[in-house]
Amino acid sequence: MNATVVETEEHRALRAAVAALGKRYGRDYFAQVVAAGKHPDELWADAAELGYLGVNLPEEYGGGGGGISELCVVLEELGAAGCPLLMMIVSPAICGTVIARFGTGQQKSAWLPGLADGRLTMAFGITEPDAGSNSHRITTTARRDGDGWVLTGRKVFVSGVDIADATLIVGRTEDARTGKLKPCLFIVPRDAPGFGRSRIDMELQAPEKQFELVLDDVRLPAEALVGDEDAGLLQLFAGLNPERIMTAAFAVGMGRYALTRAVEYAKERTVWQSPIGAHQAIAHPLAQAHIELELARLMMAKAAALYDAGDDAGAGEAANMAKYAAAEACVKTVDQAVHTLGGNGLTREYGLAAMIVASRVARIAPVSREMILNFVSHQSLGLPKSY
Repeated sequence: MNATVVETEEHRALRAAVAALGKRYGRDYFAQVVAAGKHPDELWADAAELGYLGVNLPEEYGGGGGGISELCVVLEELGAAGCPLLMMIVSPAICGTVIARFGTGQQKSAWLPGLADGRLTMAFGITEPDAGSNSHRITTTARRDGDGWVLTGRKVFVSGVDIADATLIVGRTEDARTGKLKPCLFIVPRDAPGFGRSRIDMELQAPEKQFELVLDDVRLPAEALVGDEDAGLLQLFAGLNPERIMTAAFAVGMGRYALTRAVEYAKERTVWQSPIGAHQAIAHPLAQAHIELELARLMMAKAAALYDAGDDAGAGEAANMAKYAAAEACVKTVDQAVHTLGGNGLTREYGLAAMIVASRVARIAPVSREMILNFVSHQSLGLPKSY
């Protein structure tokens, strides 16, 4: 890998530009959007117009021609400004990447320009009520019906289905040679007959809502299948690695925002003769949080660089490690930020308490930290598989 641990001048410029955009909106804007039950449409549109949403997509389809490395920078900086765009993980990172790498010419032409300029969004459905972390237990099935397909099954915790033009659904088809089920990816339009959704009531305060999906004999044309029917597992992980890397960016950005608020408070808040930040009991945990966030950023950069270089195997290990490290750093940082503010940390005025719930998302989704530890112990260390 030729990646350097020091950011390129282009990445620094991108980071500064996105930070400026995030600052124009900020946490107040984001909180107002959430309170009103709306979506951050204005920020999404501005980010799209500036070329940030599609920075990882091919130039020939209107994207920036970059990679997950650049898209990570965008999401992290928006998060550090207090206004992360969760749908960036789903639409350009997962769905855009899968279609760019494996989609047909017609699929690329139909979707990539819109995903790049923000006109179109796509959700991603993999998790099922009875499968959880075990994607091998997915029961959503796709059967051939003439020239097309019929999908039947359920999905849960699917973000943004209400605003997405389509959902990339992970189903399973029967292998004609072995009779075994193998994963396949299908583009399901939002208005497809039999495609139902119901909102899940979450404690999480975010503009993106979570849904359970029911696919009741959803009929799709042959061209709804993404890529090669026999390459479903490869295509699936081509989307899951960017998802983990982008989740790390989401977590690092959130942690940076919380840390900034805590440091500002610790510099100003005076209870005795000096600001509370002068006391090591306050200063040292914040310093530790900063160190852990920076370490997570390094692993995130490594994972993104490996993925962009085409090293899917190396990226798989690094992406899982980056997601684990970022989630742990984020949870600890948010907790310490709230604690630094004391009672004020629990008020709506300062807006940190809600992040206690939000920070745990990165520990749970898209894969739990325990499953990452399973992956690392088995794949990286060669220990016997436990599941």
